[in-house]
Amino acid sequence: MKICVATILSIALLLGNSVKLRASVTGPVPSDGDGPASQVCQQCCQGPAAIPGIPGLPGPAGPMGPYGQPGSKGDAGQQGENGPIGPMGERGAPGNTGSKGDDGIGLPGKIGPRGLPGFVGGTGETGVKGQKGEPGETPDDLNQRVAFTVVRTSDSDESTSSVTHLPFQQTVTLLPGTSFDLETGTFTCGVPGTYVFTFSVLKHSNSGQLVIHLVKNNYKVITTYGESNQRGQLSGSAVLVLQRGDTVYVTMYGRARSHSTEHYTSFSGFLLYPESVN
Repeated sequence: MKICVATILSIALLLGNSVKLRASVTGPVPSDGDGPASQVCQQCCQGPAAIPGIPGLPGPAGPMGPYGQPGSKGDAGQQGENGPIGPMGERGAPGNTGSKGDDGIGLPGKIGPRGLPGFVGGTGETGVKGQKGEPGETPDDLNQRVAFTVVRTSDSDESTSSVTHLPFQQTVTLLPGTSFDLETGTFTCGVPGTYVFTFSVLKHSNSGQLVIHLVKNNYKVITTYGESNQRGQLSGSAVLVLQRGDTVYVTMYGRARSHSTEHYTSFSGFLLYPESVN
């Protein structure tokens, strides 16, 4: 702020300053140096001020100040009330009818359970149906059953020095249709098929050797042999395929023992299964 000389003199007089002004009004004010009086005088006594110079460049930005404390959280506002429901809009126009779909092919349904049989009409009560009977046998079936068992019942011993048929005296089993000759001890086939034959002969202890054969049509199928002075049973069995008219029998060579009640010697046979008919 610039101060004129007159203003300075007025202030000095009011304060009782005894400084005497010796300078003329137009002359410069003496100054002892570069003090404020010298600057004021120079500014007052100089000519008009010159055009201000170009402002200097702005100085560098100062450092960033510290962050302030966060403010307190404001109170949450209350939720506003729901507005009224608006009026329902007008119903729209119906849409176009779609085209008819193709006919579908469905799977067949399950068959339901069979119903119970109805009652038979009538005034009388219906009796309980009996069980089905076994199938009856035809004459042909009866002819397919062939079996026999024959024994010797003589108390005397049978002895022979040559091969001969072994006779029998009693039949234990002889099915109808079975052909057997006791005197010759021969079975004759009447039903073609497969047969099973067995025999058992007791050898006498006080005799020589004993040889037994099972024979089919003069063919020796099985042969059994007993040593001299040796007692025991000679037995054998065979399965044979026979045609109608074939014969089967037992031959012996030596001495065999028999008894009226103890059947030491026997001969058996039966049809295993008949020949198939194509």
